[in-house]
Amino acid sequence: MPNEIKVAIIGLDTSHSVEFPRLMQAPDCPSDLKVEGLRATRCLRFETPFQNKDGLDKRQKQLEEWDVLVTEDFDEAVGDCDAIMLEINDQAYHLEYFEKCAGLGKPIFVDKPLADSGANGRKMAKIAAATGVRWWSSSSLRFVNALVDASAQIPTPKLVSVYGPLGIAPAGSSIIWYGCHAFEMLQRAMGRGAVAVTSHKDKAGVVCIVEYNDDRRGVVELTEGSYHYGGCLRADSVAPFVPDVSKAYSEQLPQIAKFFQGGDPPLTITDILEVMDMLDAADRSARSGVKERLG
Repeated sequence: MPNEIKVAIIGLDTSHSVEFPRLMQAPDCPSDLKVEGLRATRCLRFETPFQNKDGLDKRQKQLEEWDVLVTEDFDEAVGDCDAIMLEINDQAYHLEYFEKCAGLGKPIFVDKPLADSGANGRKMAKIAAATGVRWWSSSSLRFVNALVDASAQIPTPKLVSVYGPLGIAPAGSSIIWYGCHAFEMLQRAMGRGAVAVTSHKDKAGVVCIVEYNDDRRGVVELTEGSYHYGGCLRADSVAPFVPDVSKAYSEQLPQIAKFFQGGDPPLTITDILEVMDMLDAADRSARSGVKERLG
């Protein structure tokens, strides 16, 4: 299609590098999940602790079946694209590759989490401000219909509890790497204003208590080995939610498409940095055993 946005995928160590192109252009993608207007054209591959050569080879084979050129050369990967999706599982690489991409003048979506620390997340925001690049970052769980509906039912909750998995990261912080999904759900429901996090570790995972600058409270329960998501919003009424995660990518990708086509991002830089700072504080608290403040 002549009006399709050509997208460069940076990174192949995550399943997202295959799943997003699947929704863009796979011939067998169901029509109710397909997202029009985007086409993945190139992908940069490199090994990280999150994926070995055999895994990368399998993903490359799938992408090539959808006419995506997979390369190990950065300039070739970004040379003929309209927009960039930073899809790197190992968050330790995010700052490096964001800086490489920011000067190209092409809009960037950074997949979850923004970075490996709050400090590096703020460095990325400063790079974006200096270069003028348009960008945003989020987890797909922020856009699941069940959470959107619950937030419409209770737009100003006093208490929000969410739960999600604590995947064990091959490198770096597991809380930052996989806890981002649940923390994004919390912020989508609660809004901004978090000031501190206290994390309690046990044999099942981590429970994080998030304090706000008023009398609100957030609870994030991260459990090892339980790959389920959900939560509950409470005020004068109660709105529980359990998302259909099989549709999470197809509910997020239209937001990315609108942005690449010139629309405003669906959340602000302040939102993005607060999520990163909550994750950073939660990780520090899990290690220190005491309450840690954001920032």
